[in-house]
Amino acid sequence: MDFRIRSFHLDELPELAELLNAVYRGSYEFVPFTGERLRSMVEERKLEVLVAEGGGVILGCVVYGKGPWGLEIRWLAVSEGEFQKTVENALVEEVEKRAGGEVSAVVDAESPMMGFWVSRGYRAEGGLYHMVARLEGVKPLPKVPNAAVIRSLRPEEEKQLVETVNLAYGRERLKEGAIARWKTQNPPFNEDWIHVAEMGGKIVSAVVSRPDTEYNEFFKARRGYLGPAATLPEFRGKNLASALTCRAMNFLYEMGMDTVALHTFEQNIPSLTLLKKLGFEIRHNQKFMRKKVYGRFSIIFSASNSLTRVSMNSATFSWLYCLSSSCFLSCSLMVAKTLVTSKGFSM
Repeated sequence: MDFRIRSFHLDELPELAELLNAVYRGSYEFVPFTGERLRSMVEERKLEVLVAEGGGVILGCVVYGKGPWGLEIRWLAVSEGEFQKTVENALVEEVEKRAGGEVSAVVDAESPMMGFWVSRGYRAEGGLYHMVARLEGVKPLPKVPNAAVIRSLRPEEEKQLVETVNLAYGRERLKEGAIARWKTQNPPFNEDWIHVAEMGGKIVSAVVSRPDTEYNEFFKARRGYLGPAATLPEFRGKNLASALTCRAMNFLYEMGMDTVALHTFEQNIPSLTLLKKLGFEIRHNQKFMRKKVYGRFSIIFSASNSLTRVSMNSATFSWLYCLSSSCFLSCSLMVAKTLVTSKGFSM
């Protein structure tokens, strides 16, 4: 079967939403896509979308973006049929060609697609738990140092919140303007929903709560959601994250929520221990499937005053580089990464 892979067109988003719904319907807490919802996610998260087209028909798509370790595949959806696996492999291979070191995908631990990723050389390296707790009343906060003030964020403190969160994670995780976006996406969210610990006149720990808006709208529920606690390294081990998490749960209860959800890494044993003490239970497990990949290189050979340009992967390049050092021809090699997503290549 002949097909080609290309970038999507904006007017194809409704069709792509239908394809994603057909593939992912029935998965854990799945909220159906609409063309507008998909457009919002692509634009806000700066995602790329590739489609496989054959005979004027969209056969499949892959949605990916930049993650902490490289390119991260968010969704892979291909219509059922004789050539389903061929199209799936072609779409993922195209993303791998554009990567500059690693490609990852988050896959349900129970998904039959686990075998597909393993067959392509991906390995499970850690995972993510989705945890849920019932909210049945206000609980006392764990004890914190006397110098710590537990309170809500003030409207003028967004810059300080952003600095604290990014320092706690060691990378840019939050940008100014996020609070305005959260207010638009999750009414009645405001600064009261952001819980902070202050010591020595500065914010040293924070937990953001919000309504679990999409889940609530689709499932007619009253569930809150907690972002991960962010605590500056020098202030850890003081019960600040525990107190803020508990305060956020109390706040959500007072706002009329009857359950609360969050995500945490399965390898984060201290966090799991704390959350279980607060009543959280594991509802779902996803695995991080990762693969080291190398982009394609443009190689220029100079021999007998003639130039030849070839394209090859890094394994072939390594073999040829070794071979060239022992051959009689004098070869000049100039290596240039051709991918705009590249972070560079060193030898």
